[in-house]
Amino acid sequence: MRILLVNDDGIHAPGLRAMYEELRDWGNLTVVAPLIEQSGMSHRITYLHPIMVKEIQESGRHFGWAVDGSPADCVKMGVLEFCESEPELIVSGINSGANAGINVLYSGTVAAAIEGAFFGITSVAVSLSQGTPPDYAATARRAGELIRQVLDRYPEPGTLWNVNFPDTSEDGPRGVKLCSMGVRRHTDTVEKRLDPRGRPYYWSGLDPLNNHELDPGTDVQELSDGYATITPLHFDLTARDILGDRDGTPWPPEKPRE
Repeated sequence: MRILLVNDDGIHAPGLRAMYEELRDWGNLTVVAPLIEQSGMSHRITYLHPIMVKEIQESGRHFGWAVDGSPADCVKMGVLEFCESEPELIVSGINSGANAGINVLYSGTVAAAIEGAFFGITSVAVSLSQGTPPDYAATARRAGELIRQVLDRYPEPGTLWNVNFPDTSEDGPRGVKLCSMGVRRHTDTVEKRLDPRGRPYYWSGLDPLNNHELDPGTDVQELSDGYATITPLHFDLTARDILGDRDGTPWPPEKPRE
């Protein structure tokens, strides 16, 4: 199998390394990841200046390509430039921190998977909550099992999946739940602080999961209950319920003739 491995935490991130160890024996594995951390970049792409790339060698052997750009840039570069032929699977992660609920829209990890789905390639984003010291190796093994199940059950190319694992514990996740994305946020805050000179500065997004409504059956709820979650996504943002309400009525409505 031809696999492209990307992330948003950077090419030296421990989550990427753990996922690399899990996937390296699956087939032809190519690593293309940001040179520096690109968390929260969503689907930003680079087009106003050149994209610089550095080959990463470890122990005298090629490891991967470090891209001075976004996670979406990494997928583009991987598919169009560095993979010998088009990959059959794109894995993004393991991200340090959950990407559930509305945070999916901010996530560079998920954006990389979406970019892969744009190419018609099955793509999976993998994230791990950070409320306890993370065990990336165990998470990579569990993610590998889930990815194999996805490939077996949904063999058609181009599906898009978001996988989240709860805080690392001795017993591991309580199970796996196929669930929807939580889309209701009950609050959002910024924290104001003062620097040593008395000037204000602000932190945003300090506790994103707790800002969500815990709606039953959503990734936010199931993750908070200790389950690993897997959510099928799509990138068509069309509000089809509104399109369906037109009943043939012209839009915009025609003005009555005087």
